[in-house]
Order: sequence, then structure tokens, then C-alpha cells
Amino acid sequence: MSFSSSPSPLALKREPWPSRGERERPYWLAWARIRGIGPHRLKRLAEFFGSLERAWQADALALQQVEGIGPTLAEAIVSARPALDPGEILEQTQKPGIPFLTPADPGYPPLLWELPDPPPILYVLGECPDWQQPAIAVVGTRAPTAYGRQWTQKVSAALAQAGCVVVSGLATGIDGIAHQACLEAGGKTVAVLGTGVDQVYPAHHRPLYQRILEQGVVLSEYPPGTPPAKEHFPQRNRIIAGLCRATLVMEAPERSGALITAQLANHYGREVYALPGNIDTAAARGCLQLIRNGAGMILGIEDLLKELGLVPGSSLPEQPASPGPSDPQQQLLWQILGNEVLSLDALAQATQMDMATLSSTLLLMELEGWLVQLPGMRYRRAR
Repeated sequence: MSFSSSPSPLALKREPWPSRGERERPYWLAWARIRGIGPHRLKRLAEFFGSLERAWQADALALQQVEGIGPTLAEAIVSARPALDPGEILEQTQKPGIPFLTPADPGYPPLLWELPDPPPILYVLGECPDWQQPAIAVVGTRAPTAYGRQWTQKVSAALAQAGCVVVSGLATGIDGIAHQACLEAGGKTVAVLGTGVDQVYPAHHRPLYQRILEQGVVLSEYPPGTPPAKEHFPQRNRIIAGLCRATLVMEAPERSGALITAQLANHYGREVYALPGNIDTAAARGCLQLIRNGAGMILGIEDLLKELGLVPGSSLPEQPASPGPSDPQQQLLWQILGNEVLSLDALAQATQMDMATLSSTLLLMELEGWLVQLPGMRYRRAR
């Protein structure tokens, strides 16, 4: 595997978000109950029909038009639906009293929708950050060296001070250090779990877990009460990578879950950076392998913040005093962007442009030097 700064095919896809709102919400839950419909197929259904409520009414022939659904699965879907009442499933899901998000909800993280397999449900404890803030994943080994610990603390604190949300997995080692350093710097942090959000794993992180609930958020796609299981953590890693515009691997041996997160981030067209370490140290070899394959190197705090397009103490780059482009549609986008960094979805909502017009206008503005596209389909004015 090699790493590239060029966007992946996924990052270049600019699909409109399917129908959203209260009517759609129960159908995300109901479809997820049907055997054979995982996150990949669920997203394809939503995109093909434009609404999961409409998909729920579709017959077997219509369902077969969706990529990945053949005659056998289509008939199984039609047979399974009568026993599933979306309204009842919504009530059952709400009963434990733990908040959750589906892609039908406005608070669902926009970057997650860009994944080929976005989670159909995210259970949430704590306060979600503003998803327009840049989110950066900081991950690594459960057994870091003193060097790895030191740099994880420095990098996580600097990211928090620069206005970033620090995302990790609450594991022992680098994850816990990243969360703690972010909190101590006054930042917002997101812990993505491989258990239910009401389970603390590892148990010794209970004080950290409680502090994250006060100053950040705990997320999981697994229902409340779900205990840790080995197969959950690679799935959890895709959410960590998917939430973030960049993934930083601080220390990792050659066989490490952090490398899975980095590979996923690269596949999603996001940036990947690794901390170089001593070649004789086992905990550094995974990072050195990433660098050899093209990941960016973390060569210092100032250098990293520049690479990420951040200014110390602020997530907002300086803006030129230019009046902007003369074309009316381009001028509208220019004014909406202002001093902000906005996602494609946010721009579509603000302008009410159809996706084809918006995409072509943004491309022209990039070519003419008016704006810059950042990882994760996010845009800012050019410096």
C-alpha cells in the first residue's frame, strides 16, 4: 500500500445527501435489522431511491436495480419487511434513553457520509462538537515509549489549542494520552468505542471517560450494553478515520490496529502522518513503514500545523482582502465561505444549488485560484 496526497475516487464523489428528517429516521433503523443489509448496501439503497422510506415500499424488481442486491436478497427483503415496524423499532431504540444519530439527522457528522459504509446509527453520550471544526485522529500503540508519550502529549495539546477536535479510541496507551492532553489544553475530544457507549473499556479509563463526557463526546455504532469483542475494533477504526480530515499515527509496531486506521484514512482520501522514531525500537517500525509508503512525517509542531493548514491558536486561516470573483454564483459561494471552512454539504444547504451546478462552480473557483479544497470535501477561500 502506498500513500498519496491525491484524493481517492471516494473523495471525488460528490453525491447529494438522501432525504433527511423525522420521517426517514425510523427507516434507517428498520433497514439495519434486515439480514444481508449492512452499511454498504444501506447507503446504496438510500442513494438509489433518494429516501429509505421509498426504498421500504419498493418491490423485488425495483430492489434488484441497486448494486449488490440480487434476486435472492431482494425476495428475502420483501419477505422480512412485514415483521418489522419502523415506528416500533424507533421506540425500542429510544427506550434506553441514550441519544443516537442516523444519517437522517442534521447532527450526523458530514464526513462520515462520505464513507462507502457509513454507520446507520451512532449512539452518543456527551456533547457533539461542531462538525465544521477540523477533526484530527491521534492513534497508536497501547505500549508507547517515553518518546511516543511525550510527542503525543505535545501534538494533541497543540491541535486542541489550534481549534481542532482530537479523535481517538479510548484505548490504553496513545489513545488515552491523546484524549487526556486535549482535555488538559481545554479542547474538545471524541472517543469512538468498540463497545456500547455505556461500557468503559479498559476499566482503568473510567475517570478519563467521565471527563470526556463533560468536555467532549463518546460515540459508538454498537447498542448500549455491548461488551468488548475483538471483531468490533477494526470496524470502530473506520469511524475514527472517517470522522477526521487527517490521521496521525504517533507510535505503532508492524502489526497494530493504528495501521488499519491509517490505511482506511488513506483509502478515504484523507491525510496520514506518522511520527518518525528509532529504527531499533519496535514501537516505531509501523510508523517508519507508513513513511516509507508515502505518509507525511511529523517533524515538529509548527511544521505539522502548517501541513494541516492551521494557524497556531486558530483554526481559521487568514483571508485576502480581495472583493472576490465577479460571477454571481461564485460571488455567492465566496460570501458564504467568508472566514470559515465549510463542507460540500453545508455549501449545498446554504446556496440551495443543485449538486451538479455547485460542483462545477467550486471546480472553476479552484482552477481560478479563488478557493482551496481541503481533505474531506471541505473548502476555504484561498490565502
